[in-house]
Amino acid sequence: MIATPATLFDAARACLDAATPQAKVELTFACAQAFARGELVTPADAPAPEPIRMPGRPTKPALVHPRELPKRGFGTAEGRAAFVHAIAHIEFNAIDLGWDAVYRFRGLPAQFYADWVGVANDEARHFQLLRGRLQELGYDYGDFDAHNGLWEMAEKTAHDGLARMALVPRVLEARGLDVTPGMIVKLRSIGDTATVAILETILREEVGHVAAGSRWFRWYCERAGVDPHPRFRELLAEYARAVLYGPFNFPARSEAGFDDEELRMLEAFAGPRD
Repeated sequence: MIATPATLFDAARACLDAATPQAKVELTFACAQAFARGELVTPADAPAPEPIRMPGRPTKPALVHPRELPKRGFGTAEGRAAFVHAIAHIEFNAIDLGWDAVYRFRGLPAQFYADWVGVANDEARHFQLLRGRLQELGYDYGDFDAHNGLWEMAEKTAHDGLARMALVPRVLEARGLDVTPGMIVKLRSIGDTATVAILETILREEVGHVAAGSRWFRWYCERAGVDPHPRFRELLAEYARAVLYGPFNFPARSEAGFDDEELRMLEAFAGPRD
């Protein structure tokens, strides 16, 4: 049985520090359950969070620049496994992103913490599903190289919860809303119904995760007395030009809290992927 910390901030830090996939997933599940039972307090006098640093990571996968990752098609078993691995790596990072939002940003409404604990718990479950599928294909997490782009954006936005909500859920994680439907079509065409079922679950739940980012981005803007539209435009210009690509899944993004002006903004900033 895993011992859970006494405060939510300590629990979040422990989950961030967990270095193996199994430990991070199991501790995430245990802490989320303890939080749901009301066993983790959020003390008003908690010390400030420590400066952001690399969370616990296994020795593999090796982290390389995205340009160094080979492009593989779905036509081979290895190519399909590499694809599943890439999505699993995104979900593994997303566990830490959920917990870091809980750990880093203090003095917020109780629902903020409930939302991001829930997101971390979902991402751990997604990772577990994908890792299981990877093992069915004869591989495991760590067998392919990966990149560190999601966590790099967390580092860049550690100073500002408003920027974090705008850019991590609504730009980087929302990319999954755009590309997953096409992946599902390709996988279904080759008969990989097992991976399709996992991706359909992830796509459905990620809409809610991006919606949480939209909700808290607007909350931060209202608290600061700023108009969310020009602020979102400024943040896209400052941080997101290199990571924003179309085409966009407008129906899913609308469901996840993007309004028409924000969707036009994304199109204006994005370039087509080469």
